[in-house]
Amino acid sequence: MSETTIGVATSGSAKRVLRTAEEKRCIVEATLMPGASIARVARENGVNANQVFQWRHEYRKGTGWAAGQARSQLLPVTVTAEPSSIAVAEVASVPSPSTGSIHIELPGRALVSVEPGVDATLVRAVLESLLR
Repeated sequence: MSETTIGVATSGSAKRVLRTAEEKRCIVEATLMPGASIARVARENGVNANQVFQWRHEYRKGTGWAAGQARSQLLPVTVTAEPSSIAVAEVASVPSPSTGSIHIELPGRALVSVEPGVDATLVRAVLESLLR
């Protein structure tokens, strides 16, 4: 893990923590997880919830600190009881990116993280076992 320096600007008795764009992105993306509470994420990171709302707005619009930032893109997914061979063929034909990961959360059941280079057969077996 890399070290990060956080600047603290003081004016009188109030402290202002200057966050890097990477820290803001991590906090914002934590609020975008299913079931996440913005107030809880803000509290855990020592940030005012209103500030996190502003960061989320900038993140979604690609303005301010988020301008030019690489963002995760969410794709719609449908889980069926029996995967069709057509869906598997479509997934297999999409070139896999060299970086990134997939996080699948089934609330109350499992959190599956798929990293680059993982065997597609293994991923399919894990997902099928979760459908049972």
